[in-house]
Amino acid sequence: MIKPETTKLRDAYPWLRVADETWEDPLDPTYAQIHGGRWNPPSSYAALYLNEDIDTARAQIRQMLSGSPVRPEDLDRGYVLVTATIPSRQEVADGITRVGLGSLGLPNTYPLTSSGHSIPHEVCQPIGSDVMQLGLRGVHARSAATRDGSGRELAWFPARRSSRAAPVGAPIPFDEWW
Repeated sequence: MIKPETTKLRDAYPWLRVADETWEDPLDPTYAQIHGGRWNPPSSYAALYLNEDIDTARAQIRQMLSGSPVRPEDLDRGYVLVTATIPSRQEVADGITRVGLGSLGLPNTYPLTSSGHSIPHEVCQPIGSDVMQLGLRGVHARSAATRDGSGRELAWFPARRSSRAAPVGAPIPFDEWW
């Protein structure tokens, strides 16, 4: 079991979620519970993946379109940006600082290996499981959508089914945030 360095998140911080405009509830953490994500394996526990800032949200779109002939500028709809807050007093694992990454067993080059390859989900998922078992509420990490690690994201693990992220305002259409 790992012994992660921890950090407390700022209360009432406006996190950003890139969402498909057709999703009924873009803040529902059960999709990742079923299908898995970077920090939670499939068929495991609920996780909501959030971006700390607009640049990271944009990097996520570029990553999703990577290898496709479609460029973000070609999209006029399809994705919205949802602003949300999570419950207060959330303590999470530090996946940003060198000390935090080391405590998680990750290289200080994360999200890349020292040889420049992307660190896969299969490496991060057991770490996320350990973090969850320790009762921490997620992993605040360098974003894998930014190869240089400049972006910040949060994999938030709700404490119970009733723990929910709360939307702040209406979803922002793609052409207004891109």
